[in-house]
Amino acid sequence: MALAFVFPGQGSQSVGMLNALAAEYPLVKETFAEASQALGYDLWSVVEQGPEDRLNQTQVTQPAMLAAGVAVWRVWRANGGPAPVCMAGHSLGEYTALTGAGALSFSDAVKLVADRGRFMQEAVPAGQGGMAAILGLEDDVVRRVCREAAQGEVLEAVNFNSPGQVVIAGSATAIARGVEAAKAAGAKRALPLPVSVPSHCKLMRPAAERLSARLREVRIETPKIPVLHNVHVQAETGPDAIREALVRQIESPVRWVETIQKMAAEGVDRIVECGPGKVLAGLNKRIDKRAETLAVYDPVTLAAALAAVGQK
Repeated sequence: MALAFVFPGQGSQSVGMLNALAAEYPLVKETFAEASQALGYDLWSVVEQGPEDRLNQTQVTQPAMLAAGVAVWRVWRANGGPAPVCMAGHSLGEYTALTGAGALSFSDAVKLVADRGRFMQEAVPAGQGGMAAILGLEDDVVRRVCREAAQGEVLEAVNFNSPGQVVIAGSATAIARGVEAAKAAGAKRALPLPVSVPSHCKLMRPAAERLSARLREVRIETPKIPVLHNVHVQAETGPDAIREALVRQIESPVRWVETIQKMAAEGVDRIVECGPGKVLAGLNKRIDKRAETLAVYDPVTLAAALAAVGQK
């Protein structure tokens, strides 16, 4: 049996996430206390009590989701859970994977993703960009819809989440045209997403430039576990190559379908989703049914996943 780990990105957060796990495993709150010290404010209180609009601010969501994924990973390892043969993360989750793999220190990663969130938010003023989920169209049809609906503005297919589920991003007016064009092309659903940042498209270029400078300040080690990067679905070992992949990622598509297909092709037959919710488990099932994904976010799911893979 070959095991892989995956970490979710923005969108899986919720007020009260990991409460049940934290009640049983002090390591969860200890992890958030480390994050709070790095950030200079009490991150756990925002996660536990909200308000929701604060948690959903990109520069807060990103460190909260990273801390949540790392907390679950630490609890897994502390309870005898075996290490995986490889890891990946969806968008922001790539930073969580790199932290779990030992490429980034937790303190550095928390501060880095808080800055990443701020750079992304500041790249496009609120209301000027957007994202939408397109369901039920082939990837190439979505790309064609984006080309035709752009009309000189930015509109790109950016998250290839599962067969028939693609997220598009760009300027707000182009997104509105893209949603209507997708419906006209036969999409089952085309719905704008409640996000304030058009991630993974060319509008993120200013954020990429700032992130590049910021990453030069961060120490990166060779990962102890291979991490497949969103941008090219390959693992990198050199610090400079990892930096380049992270910079490109912010304005490039998330190739999630290919990531799970590559894991399956390399013999992975079980995947653990490490963090709140089970968004990736749902996507993975639609990508390749041969590899079962076990979502771990509370004591019950942790016990079930440990039993399924066998503790070491």
